[in-house]
Order: sequence, then structure tokens, then C-alpha cells
Amino acid sequence: MDRIKVENFNFYYGKFQAIKNINMEIKDKKVTALIGPSGCGKSTFLRSINRMNDLISDVKYEGKIYLDEKDILEKDFNVTELRKRVGMVFQKPNPFPKSIYNNITYAPILHGEKDKKVLDEIVENSLRAVGLWDEVKDKLHESALKLSGGQQQRLCIARAISVNPEILLMDEPTSALDPISTGRIEELIRKLSKDYTIVIVTHNMQQASRISEYTGFFYQGNLEEFDKTEIIFTAPNNKKTEDYITGKFG
Repeated sequence: MDRIKVENFNFYYGKFQAIKNINMEIKDKKVTALIGPSGCGKSTFLRSINRMNDLISDVKYEGKIYLDEKDILEKDFNVTELRKRVGMVFQKPNPFPKSIYNNITYAPILHGEKDKKVLDEIVENSLRAVGLWDEVKDKLHESALKLSGGQQQRLCIARAISVNPEILLMDEPTSALDPISTGRIEELIRKLSKDYTIVIVTHNMQQASRISEYTGFFYQGNLEEFDKTEIIFTAPNNKKTEDYITGKFG
């Protein structure tokens, strides 16, 4: 089933067109990787899926991005509700300068949850989902900034899933981490994809081939090719995709 359908999507920073006529269908409860050289538009596209780019001045969208058949780019679409349904994890771990507990409960409280028992359950369930509970259950009221980089990124994923989103967007979530932490996050992404639709931007082609079922190759604002990951990495249809995969440019 398609969870997100993108039709003729263009995006402009001022007069600069960063994304050109993207058409793509993102499958439900699968991992979709977006690859391509720096500045090719993949992160801009990712941030369009939950309208994070609205926070930048002088930007313009054209086309449609459907989430369950409703166009999220419509003026009257509830962006707060959208960001509850579409969570985001950034390149560098960015825990709030609060306790581990308060990091996880921040969004549920914002969305109106006041029951302490329910909040306690959300914290435990979110931390268990990312494999952090046993590591931090005795430190819930200590600062999240005391955690290691890998733990902080898992906490940020736990924070993103605390409001039960349907989709998780990840913008190079392991680029600031060591190989062991990277392996843990990749394992976690595979596990979470049973329950969430995941779209990940990555510079690491080996990572894309390891964890995703579908891959899109972006180049100069264009989606050059989109297919099952095994096809993109073994028998791409596009010469540019093949040249990028084989390291002729990047």
C-alpha cells in the first residue's frame, strides 16, 4: 500500500528551484532510502513531507504530496496534526536540555496528555522500543545530555515515536555516530519498520543497501531513479545512478 504519494512536486528557495517535478510513491511500513551527492535536494524533499520547510522564509511549493489521499500542501491542512503523524529525527542527536523523562513526555504533554500514569507508560514503551530502557531506567530524571552520542540519537528516536506517529523521517541519523552506534541504529530502523513507514536520507550507500527496501537517487534536484533497492544497486536503469553507485562521482 502507498502511504505517501508525490505528484509533480517542485520546491523553491526564493527564485532557486531546489526540487524539480518529483513523482514518487512511498510504501507503507517499508524503509525508503534517499541517496545522492550533497546539495541534490534529498534533505529538502524529506523536510517537505512534514512541512518543516515552512519554518524558512521565502519558500514556495508546487504540486501535491498526499498522505492517505489528503494533500498536505493544502493551505488549510493542520500542520500540527501532520507533525504528530510524521515524526522527524535529525542528523546530529538533539536532545532537549532536560531530563530523559521530560524529553519523552514533551510532545505528549504538548498534545494534551496530563495523566502521570499514561506519561510513565509512554516513557517506558518509547525507551523499550529503541532498546534504551534497561540502560537508563534508573536515570530517567538525569539530564539527557549526559548520554553518549549513540544513546542520545536513540533517545531522539524514542522522543519522535512518543506520540505514535505513522511515519518517521530520518535525515542522516547516523552520520555523527561511531560504527558500533551506527550498527545499533540500523538494527533499530529495521525493527521499527514493522510498525512505521520510514524515509531515510543517507550519504552511506552501503547503509541504504543494508536497511531499505526502496531507494530513490536524487541529482541536482531531480529524482533520477526510484525502484526496489536491489535493482538500484545491482541493475539501475539510469546511467547517472550507475555512475554514482560505482563511485564515478559523488
